[in-house]
Amino acid sequence: MSIWGKLAGAAAGLAVGGPIGALIGAVAGHYAIDKTRVSDDGGPKDQLAFTVGVIALGAKMAKADGVVTRDEVDAFKQVFSVPPSELKNVARIFNMAKQDVAGYDAYASQLADLFKTRKQMLEDVMDGLFHIAKADGVVHPSELEYLESVAQIFGFATLDFARIKARHVAPEESDPYLVLGIGRDASDADVKQTYRKLVAENHPDKVIARGVPEEFVAIATEKIAAINAAYDIIQKERGL
Repeated sequence: MSIWGKLAGAAAGLAVGGPIGALIGAVAGHYAIDKTRVSDDGGPKDQLAFTVGVIALGAKMAKADGVVTRDEVDAFKQVFSVPPSELKNVARIFNMAKQDVAGYDAYASQLADLFKTRKQMLEDVMDGLFHIAKADGVVHPSELEYLESVAQIFGFATLDFARIKARHVAPEESDPYLVLGIGRDASDADVKQTYRKLVAENHPDKVIARGVPEEFVAIATEKIAAINAAYDIIQKERGL
């Protein structure tokens, strides 16, 4: 079932809690949400928390540059493959998150807690936020500051944030070694091993298996393209 079917249907009653759960409850008309934690096995609650968390953080970020553009709104539709029947639900979540009293740090902290044992899920969130940020053709300094703050809440080191950023902000100009997260002194064997590991981790089937909604596969595909481009440069440079 699509994530939107889950949101509108019975799965929306799954207890997520916190500001994310409040948004789910408001949209689904289910307000009796308790504090039950999300399980660690990747299921409906994970997908709902992930999706609504990205939308909420994206809504907060959309205000970071002072204006919410049509491109940013369209980016939500592209990232999540929103069917026409669910556009109102997505818009409702977006607008509620944009206007509510909870700060972006509340949503980021909840996601950091829910996925603390699965760092890759948090990196998937960052990829989604970068995709939304660059939807209008430029990532504004205020948006970068916002994204770096979210990354810090998620527990990413400065170098990790630089690596994620390099895949999204002018990737054709980025250091290909930074994109792959390795040093220039890495051996040829290490380069190949790292590349294969990244491609395997971001294969659509693997992304869905770790609990990311199927609607998010487009982001994984974009990520692999950046990884492939960086590896191609290194291959040519080293004659691999």
